[in-house]
Amino acid sequence: MEEEGQLRSFMFLMTYLLMKRRRDINHADTQRRNEIQRRIRHRQYFFQRQRRMMMMMLAGGIRSNVRIRTRPWTTTPSTDWWERVVMTEFQPSDWLDKFRMSKETFFYLCEKLRPRLARQDTSFRLALPVEKRVAVALWRLASNIEYRTISTLFGVGKSTVCRCVRDMCHAIVALLSSIYLRPPCEQELEDSAQLFLSNWGFPHCVAVIATLHTAIITPSNNASDYANPAGWLSVMSQVAVNGRGQFWDVCASFPGGTDPADILQNSSLWATAAEGGLSPATPPIFMGKPLRYVLLGEACYPPQSWLLKAYPEERGRRGGHTSLTDQQQLFNQRLTAALHVPEEALLRLRARWQCLSKRNDCGLDVVPTMILACCILHNICECHGDAFKAEWQVEVAASESPQPNHRPLLSNSMDECHTEEVRQLFCDYFEQLNT
Repeated sequence: MEEEGQLRSFMFLMTYLLMKRRRDINHADTQRRNEIQRRIRHRQYFFQRQRRMMMMMLAGGIRSNVRIRTRPWTTTPSTDWWERVVMTEFQPSDWLDKFRMSKETFFYLCEKLRPRLARQDTSFRLALPVEKRVAVALWRLASNIEYRTISTLFGVGKSTVCRCVRDMCHAIVALLSSIYLRPPCEQELEDSAQLFLSNWGFPHCVAVIATLHTAIITPSNNASDYANPAGWLSVMSQVAVNGRGQFWDVCASFPGGTDPADILQNSSLWATAAEGGLSPATPPIFMGKPLRYVLLGEACYPPQSWLLKAYPEERGRRGGHTSLTDQQQLFNQRLTAALHVPEEALLRLRARWQCLSKRNDCGLDVVPTMILACCILHNICECHGDAFKAEWQVEVAASESPQPNHRPLLSNSMDECHTEEVRQLFCDYFEQLNT
């Protein structure tokens, strides 16, 4: 019985070892088959990739003799659209339509921005040329179309488009602000005053202050602060426009619900004008008296001796409006006519760079820099005499939301007496002109 128990135990052990051996052999065979199949799939993928690359190379080298030619950028592959079509086949009207500037201005801009935008080639990829980076960014600013569309058009990634826009806007502000967005010199002040007098009949004025609202997507924090008087979300900017319709000063990045008077009183323009920085050291003579040049503004701004606005029509006791004198009405007419200068300049700005007229989907950290960059680009195009197409303006005027009107600000100036004396001088001037 003992020998039979030992034999049974031995047989059980041998059976277990044989079954384990078979299981190990089967597992090894399975692993070997999986590895062979993986290698086969990898080799097939490699061959298929080589075949696709060969087909693309062959397709790129073959040109059909029969082709219906429409617009060149709609029939050309994105890989060579920029190098072959834009750089060699674009006509002057195409440069103006797509980049909102002439070809000469485009390359001038590229040279100015090259120190900040040039990148080094690496062992992994070639860097985008400065010209292509600028073209990608300008296309976005001019059209406000999606990054995906521009990515397909130029043959670059969406993240590259976003980076090009951000980098170019920062480069424009850093390198060109001191040239195209700076306080005016004495000769420029004199020229601007002469333009306001000859074109709009308002003397001794060098600039007009106005506001610009740029529509934005709903911010993650404090969204109610960005609701402007018209009810839509925006970022508000303060601009000073000279007689040529160019911007001298721009303050961006304020929530749309901010009071324009608060922006002005906390801006560098307020300090500069209050200290006489917008007039020559020796004030010019006006109506027989030395008087610093003045700026004009809408009813939402506080009146100052250097900032004039229209006479308000105050409400009488019975709810009606008290009538203004003939002098005051004439003053208001001339001032209202001069206020068309910033209105026209801002409309041209939004028409040329439609990222400011349509809802801007960039983050709040980018929008202020984009606004400054567009104002500088506007000045560059105006200085270089680049054409402006009327259909841009018609398109924007028909599609964008109207700019909101701000509540008039009641006079609370500490220098109200002197302010009224200055305004009366202009009333006397306009009365003498009519007699």
